Amino acid sequence: MIGGRTKLVCTIGPATVDRVDELVRAGMDVARLNFSHGMPASHSVAAGRVRAAGGERVALLADLPGPKIRLGSLAEETVSLEPGTSFALRPSDDGPGDTTGASVSYPRLATDVRPGDRILLADGAVELRVTSTSEEVQTEVMRGGDIRSHAGVSVPADRLSEPALTAADLAVLPIAVELGADYVAQSFVRRAADVRQLLDLLGPDGPPIVAKIETRAAVDDFDAICAVASAVMIARGDLGVELPYEEVPILQKQLVRRALDLGIPTIVATQMLESMISSPRPTRAEASDVANAIFDGADAIMLSGESAIGKHPILAVEAAARVARLCEEKGADHMAAGAPATARTDADALAYAAVALTEADRDVSAIACYTRSGRTARILSALRPRVPIIAFSPDAGVVRRLALIHGVQARTCMPPEGASGRLDVMAWLIGEDALLPAGSAVVLVASTAAPGTGPNLLEVVRVADRNS
Repeated sequence: MIGGRTKLVCTIGPATVDRVDELVRAGMDVARLNFSHGMPASHSVAAGRVRAAGGERVALLADLPGPKIRLGSLAEETVSLEPGTSFALRPSDDGPGDTTGASVSYPRLATDVRPGDRILLADGAVELRVTSTSEEVQTEVMRGGDIRSHAGVSVPADRLSEPALTAADLAVLPIAVELGADYVAQSFVRRAADVRQLLDLLGPDGPPIVAKIETRAAVDDFDAICAVASAVMIARGDLGVELPYEEVPILQKQLVRRALDLGIPTIVATQMLESMISSPRPTRAEASDVANAIFDGADAIMLSGESAIGKHPILAVEAAARVARLCEEKGADHMAAGAPATARTDADALAYAAVALTEADRDVSAIACYTRSGRTARILSALRPRVPIIAFSPDAGVVRRLALIHGVQARTCMPPEGASGRLDVMAWLIGEDALLPAGSAVVLVASTAAPGTGPNLLEVVRVADRNS
């Protein structure tokens, strides 16, 4: 975890597939494989290196393509578009594109968009306005900039007639599962029914779903999406197409706050340290952007091009780590925390009691919990206690999935003999932890009940002096 509590998601790409061990040392908690790019063989290599370098400490996130439109190949590595010029989006690949136009991956684009629609290229680097449609889409460049081959083409989601799960999604989903993905990110979710459709395909033993909130429809159906997804990603790039850009910061705060109250982990993504794709240092505005996401209460921040294709991927991770660490050390008073007025379940009530103990007794240095599914750790995390949460689980998959959850340090352990032994096992494991100060207190949370019923025990133990 990059700053002790906030987690960092890094996209693996050409710049880092041979440097995964460096990313882990720099602070990567979750490795993202973007299935919109690359081939199965390259994803398999990347996944293997993540497992070798990160072990149980790093989760693997497989990001499905979704109904994402992309440009075709361009004649040059970078093509600059000037304001006021015309640019055509062609439904078929008739050769490399240039300053006059390029092919797109979505053949129905000309029938789905209308004159006056806004289209963004490369996460907003270029803005186009549709002027006419026939077999191809004619546009005027409203804001110029540089584009590359296969750059994203962002169109208002309500214009697209493509289903939520595309043929590309269905093709790569078995590959993601075979690679052992700990999470699957679903792109361009529009409603809770989209997530349920993917859940049905994955089955009860499939990886949890991260719903990417990047459409207006998803914002409108946010609570229902949170009820079926395991986490959400506030994907600001495409969200900025659906909504005026000045609304995106407000929405980020509102959605992260709402997810925190619902106990749903959040990732804030897109252009966090964008300038570091080419520069060794972030801008002051980017440092503030990372800090604000942390203060908003995000579980994680995500690097995309910065770590996938950037010139300084390790420096980008280290920069995010430095900002997060300082925010957590010096800005605790600004950190958001989930605090529903009433406990919805007995497990919620026990979690509130555990966190209250950490506030009442300043000697408490950690909360430790035993969890089979990770649920207890997630409930505790949503309350954002001032101390770390040490989660013990006999399931290595659960341990990896907890790598995404704010403030949780997850570790595998042997299952205790009988429910009554869980507190004893945790007390012994805590005593072996060299990072906990001798003499400090640790709140233990566990259960003697049947699996799935949640915790029902609290105990406070003291860390013994290891030199005695």
